[in-house]
Amino acid sequence: MNWKQLQQLVPPAGQSPDFEACLAAFPQLELAKTTPQNPVYHAEGDVWTHTMMVVESLLAMPSYQAATRAEQEIVFLAALLHDVAKCSTTVIDPVTGAIGQPGHSRKGALDARIALWDYAVPFAAREEICRLINVHQVPFFALESSRRGVTPEFTVRELSWQVDIPLLAMLAEADIRGRICPDPQRILDAIELFRELAREEGCYGQRRAFVDDHTRVKYFRGAEAHPDYPLFQEAGSHVIVMSGLPASGKNTWVDKHHPRLPVVSFDDARIALGLKHGKNEGQVGDYAEERARELLRKGEPFVWNATHLSKLMREKTLNLLYKYHAQVELVYLEQPRKELLRRNGQRDTSLSNKKLQAMLWNWEIPLPMEAHAVRYCVD
Repeated sequence: MNWKQLQQLVPPAGQSPDFEACLAAFPQLELAKTTPQNPVYHAEGDVWTHTMMVVESLLAMPSYQAATRAEQEIVFLAALLHDVAKCSTTVIDPVTGAIGQPGHSRKGALDARIALWDYAVPFAAREEICRLINVHQVPFFALESSRRGVTPEFTVRELSWQVDIPLLAMLAEADIRGRICPDPQRILDAIELFRELAREEGCYGQRRAFVDDHTRVKYFRGAEAHPDYPLFQEAGSHVIVMSGLPASGKNTWVDKHHPRLPVVSFDDARIALGLKHGKNEGQVGDYAEERARELLRKGEPFVWNATHLSKLMREKTLNLLYKYHAQVELVYLEQPRKELLRRNGQRDTSLSNKKLQAMLWNWEIPLPMEAHAVRYCVD
């Protein structure tokens, strides 16, 4: 299976989807046929029944029919895979019998990323699909009181830096139309209000503009600020933060582009401490962090070279850097699975290919708003 074959799953106008071909392309969806759902919100039954209804609803929507072919391919595959992880996240209360699938959106984005990576889907299209899956339910409640304590305006602005909001609203609408639930019109109205707010904010189909990158970074990290008014920026180090799976070429990239900069590296810390990969990682992290603090105190530029694979891992590093007023450029590198394993097998490392592949379940690509600049170097 490859990208051209996946594109053929998206039916031309007026034709029905070939669901058997969809199941053949993504075998994990077979499990959706036996995955139950909360009957209050999904009286239609199992996850696969819901998925087919969502896809069919999407194809019937005027907004979908008016979209470009490239947009149709992205939102079709996002709809097909939006609940792909419900099979692995289903929890049934032993007392009440209540059914839930906590975290299925985030897990679904990870599952989709791995499958689409192995099918060599172009990076930009793949990540748009995965990001849509990750936030596909947000428009349902974006205008209600946020669980994170943020305003609807913040939510819309933040989403505009992750996904194409018209496609997100299209997917959310199809998700509601493709189910049997109480008062669907109330949620459809909420989605339409979500669209209107995005239009008012100037981010319906584009990112919300910010007066400068520093204000944007501070705003999305919780500072009391407005996108149109600049915040004062204190002087600090310029730091390049590397991100990517092991053997993706981070060391080579640093040597080529910044050979004179100091490097903070977990691998170097392990060597200095005489530790193998996966042993005493806390000690390794403390060693690298102290080296970074020394450079940050001096205001010197440097490279922080680590996998920084999950958002949580990056956040720990970014918290430290922003505490010292650093200007951060995130550089993400990627290779196909076969090439990663080939390279890793040739390296003198204690990280086996089996352990490397286990890291895929924490594989979250940096988002554009995480740093002052984010560069994707993808082969």
